[in-house]
Amino acid sequence: QVQLVESGGGLVQPGGSLRLSCAASGSIGFINDMGWYRQAPGKERVMVATITSGGSTNYADSVKGRFTISRDNAKNTVFLQMNSLRPEDTAVYYCKAKLRQRGGVNLYDYWGQGTQVTVSS
Repeated sequence: QVQLVESGGGLVQPGGSLRLSCAASGSIGFINDMGWYRQAPGKERVMVATITSGGSTNYADSVKGRFTISRDNAKNTVFLQMNSLRPEDTAVYYCKAKLRQRGGVNLYDYWGQGTQVTVSS
């Protein structure tokens, strides 16, 4: 089985920073894209940032210049450095990995359980 475990969420004041981590573990053969998504109360889950296995990145317009996604392929881990946080960044943040299990053929999406980020004074 495969598990994704996020960490690093919490309460921060506007203008502050947080760093989220997500580690994938289990029977992993290959990880393709990894990414971060968020869901605010009463809203749909939306993409925040994604990164390919080769390191190409993509960001939502609302976080460009403030958030940075990175990954450590050797540790099957993806990070999200969040700077200049705003109240509208408040949400549950989820990581996602598109991966193939060891011995498998197809790629499937796996999600973490989510971590709360609250930006408030």
